[in-house]
Amino acid sequence: MNLHMLHKLFYITFFSLLIVSCKSPEARRPVQSQSGTFIKESAQRNKEIYEAEKKYIENIIAIDTSKTYYSSENGFWYYYNKRDTTQAPKPKTGDLVEFTYSIKDLNGNSILTEKENGLQRYKIDQSNQELISGVRDGIKLMNEGEVVTLLLPSYKAYGYYGIEGKLGTNIPVQSTITLRSIQYINEK
Repeated sequence: MNLHMLHKLFYITFFSLLIVSCKSPEARRPVQSQSGTFIKESAQRNKEIYEAEKKYIENIIAIDTSKTYYSSENGFWYYYNKRDTTQAPKPKTGDLVEFTYSIKDLNGNSILTEKENGLQRYKIDQSNQELISGVRDGIKLMNEGEVVTLLLPSYKAYGYYGIEGKLGTNIPVQSTITLRSIQYINEK
C-alpha cells in the first residue's frame, strides 16, 4: 500500500469515528422499578407511628381519672372542659363558626396560644383555612359556648411537617377549643 492510500484510509476512519461519536446521547432508564415498595413501606411506617401514639394517648387517658374521655370516630379522643347539655344543633357543612383554640404537647407545654391563633372564622367543610384536620373535626362535635380539649395523634395534627421551630415531626398534641358562636346557614 502506498502512502496516498494510507492517508485516505486514515481520513475515512477518522471521519467515520467522528460521525459515530457525534450521535446524540440516549436517555438511560432508571435503575429502580415501580413496584410500589416505597408506598407499602411508608404505609407500614405510618401505621406503626399511629399505633405507638394511640398507646401513648390511651395511657394518658387511663391515668387521668378526673375527666370523662370520648373516642371520636375520626381517630382522636376528647373531653369537655365546659359542656352544654341542651339539644342545640351542632354545626353542619356551610355553617359559619367563630372559635379560639390553643395547641399544647401532651405534657401540657404550650406550642400555640389562643392569642397567637386569634379569633378564627371558619365555614364548616368549605373554608380553605389552614386548620389541622383534628380541629376541623372537633368543632363539629361542639355546641355554641362549649370548651373541648382534643387529644390528637400526629396525623390529625401537624404530622410529618410539624411546626418549624415549635413542634417536631410526628408528635401528638392536645388542642383546647372554645366555640364562641355558630351562624346556622341552612336554618329552617
